[in-house]
Parts: sequence; structure tokens; C-alpha cells
Amino acid sequence: MKILVCISNVPDTTSKINFVESDTKFDTQGVQFIINPNDEFGLTRAIWLQQKQQAEVTVLTVGDVSCEPILRKCLAIGADKAIRVDAVPSDGFFVAKQIASVCEKESFDLIIAGRESIDHNGAMVPGLVAGMLDYEYITNCISLEVENNQATAAREIDGGKEIVTSGLPLVIGAQKGLVEESDLIIPNMRGIMQARKKPLEVIASTDAVASSKVTSFEKPAPKGAVKLVDAEDIDSLIDLLHNEAKVI
Repeated sequence: MKILVCISNVPDTTSKINFVESDTKFDTQGVQFIINPNDEFGLTRAIWLQQKQQAEVTVLTVGDVSCEPILRKCLAIGADKAIRVDAVPSDGFFVAKQIASVCEKESFDLIIAGRESIDHNGAMVPGLVAGMLDYEYITNCISLEVENNQATAAREIDGGKEIVTSGLPLVIGAQKGLVEESDLIIPNMRGIMQARKKPLEVIASTDAVASSKVTSFEKPAPKGAVKLVDAEDIDSLIDLLHNEAKVI
């Protein structure tokens, strides 16, 4: 079985976010980048399938050379090889088109992508890839087993979960639950050394035009000052909750 895991290079949530060029461009200076958490859950599940069924795991990202440390980390975690599409990702459609183009040249039985990235939260790419390739698609995936070219998955729904089955090829949108945070693989020295010898292929992007563009970024408004109300002054508390907070 051949598995492709799509990887997004995203800012660490502890990084201080700023914008430049009249708030039209994200400022990467001083920002640490990590593997998108939903993608890392998917990668860990793929490594489990690799260990259980001798699956071949390829990781892929769309980005410039600054993304390569993240791909090397994926190789150290256990992926067999990595592909970087040499392009700056402009929107979800553009990224999906690049991934689909790679998959048309090298077929995969299972494509795992995070259901959304933690930077733009678009939740577009896995569904678009499935549509472009005409593959089955399961999103919000919280468990996955593959036996005899048949996948059994659970997906999170309002109030519970839904168990579904599907043939291959299949695209899934991964999230926490597919594995838990405690299951994530921390690269050891052996894995890091092996990653240096594993192939990292850089390929040119395919012709594709972004379907959307960023007009501007805006930070959330700063929190207002806290108003303290005397514990005995119930009338003032009710007035504030009703007229300012508007929650009653």
C-alpha cells in the first residue's frame, strides 16, 4: 500500500504574529514553523500502517526551500521519502492542484491530509484533492483501519461519531483522535541520522491559478479593561451584563 501524507508548514501557536506591507503580507521574521498538528496526527497513523502492513509512506508539501526542515523531521519520524513542490502556496485551490498533479503521475492508495491547517483554517485542501482525483473522501476522521483494500473509519459528527467503510483509493481529513497527542512520534537520533539519507525530491509546480487572494489581514481587537463590581452591588452587575456584555 502506498500512502501520501500532505504536510503544511505552519507558525507555532506561541509565535507573535505581525503583518507587513500595509497588512497585506504575513511577517515571517522571528516566527518558528512546525508541522500542522492535524497533519502530524495523520503522519503518525500512516507510520503505524507502515509498521503493521509494510506500507510505503511519502510526505509532500507545497512551499519554498524554507519548508525542507519540516520535511526532514517527517523523514526522521519514519516517512520513506519526501516531495517538495517548489511553489509559494497562494490558496487552498492552488495547493490542491499541485497535490493532485503529483498523484496523477504517481498513484497512491491512501492520501492523508489534516482536515484543516491551524493558520488559515480553510478546511479546503483534502476535499478539493478528492474531487480533482475522483477519490472517495472521509473528513473529521478519528480512527482508521485498512485491510484488504477496504478502509473502515470513524468520523466525528455532532453528538457522536459515524462509522463508515470505503474502498481505495481514499482521501481522509485527519484530526486529533486519529491518534492522540501522547502517540505522536518524537524523532530519535537514529531517525534523524537516517533522515539525512532518505530522498527529498524537489519538483516544479504545475500551472494553476489561485482562485482567491488575500486583501488584508487584521488582528483581533485588544481586550477591553476589566470592570470590577462589588459583590454586594447586584444591580450594577445585572446592568453591565444586560447593556454592555449583552448576555442577558
